[in-house]
Amino acid sequence: MSKVLVTGGGGFIGLALVRELRRQGREVRVLGRQRYPEAEAVGAICVQGDIRDAAAVSRATEGCETVFHVAAKAGIWGHRDEYYSINLTGTRNVLAACTAHNVPVLVYTSTPSVVFDGHDLEGADETLPYASKPLCYYAASKICAEQDVLRASREQLRTAAIRPHLVWGPGDTNLIPRLMARGREGSLRIVGSGKNRVDIAYIDNVVHAHLLAEANLRGSGTAAGKAFFIGQQEPVLLWPWINALFQRMNVPPVTRQISLQKAKAAGWLLEKIHTALRLEREPKMTRFLAEQLALSHWFSRRQAEELLGYREQISTEEGLERLAAWLRQTGG
Repeated sequence: MSKVLVTGGGGFIGLALVRELRRQGREVRVLGRQRYPEAEAVGAICVQGDIRDAAAVSRATEGCETVFHVAAKAGIWGHRDEYYSINLTGTRNVLAACTAHNVPVLVYTSTPSVVFDGHDLEGADETLPYASKPLCYYAASKICAEQDVLRASREQLRTAAIRPHLVWGPGDTNLIPRLMARGREGSLRIVGSGKNRVDIAYIDNVVHAHLLAEANLRGSGTAAGKAFFIGQQEPVLLWPWINALFQRMNVPPVTRQISLQKAKAAGWLLEKIHTALRLEREPKMTRFLAEQLALSHWFSRRQAEELLGYREQISTEEGLERLAAWLRQTGG
């Protein structure tokens, strides 16, 4: 089997992808700033290096026939330079390394945040333009990086971008732990009407989509130069879904509400305070977060279904059961 490089292979999506690739018997390298024992435990080879270091990226890429570029700085708060150096410069280093070493396939992990413009998105597809005024550096830097990746697609290097939305499941180190912590301390508020529908993507389904994209790029190439929204079979009502998880974990449900207007005002004020005081920690609320919690954002999967053959592998209900079991096992 061909050699595969996974950047960011110690993160939530990256590690799940590494495990599945190894289960299939693939030879896997992982590029990261440190060694990842969980990746090494399944037989992956860890190559230490920073994605911002072009030479390190080149060394890791040499001899590989597929690159899954998952590494990114996520989150909604932080320094602009750090977001752009990791998410954009790092991606450009990957593209340059793929070109230098004649790598034929690159699958890039993107985000629906690249099109989120502060309005409800209901059933939108990949023809939606990039956001003109993104409210966080994460989204802004990912827009630039995805554009570079898709523009680079050609016969010698076929590329595609996977846009999974709100990735969740066992092994999550970001979304679910934050939700659980805020739920237990009672600091969550329903923002807006509480009737907003959103896409969510169970981790196994996200890995499945990445592998389908690789197979397409190796074969017909009909996915080359294209982006794909990935989610569950149906969007969920965000707050009832959160409360369904809390119920399974004996966490009090979220019942108190705040209007979107007030939440955005609070976010604006907290952003100003944190910037003025140079606070590193993320504000409790930002304008971007307020909109994400209050508005609908779910997308058509038609392009992924028709070109990649994507179908949900793990249902939302089964995913919730698996997640709750993992949380109980790990102490939440």
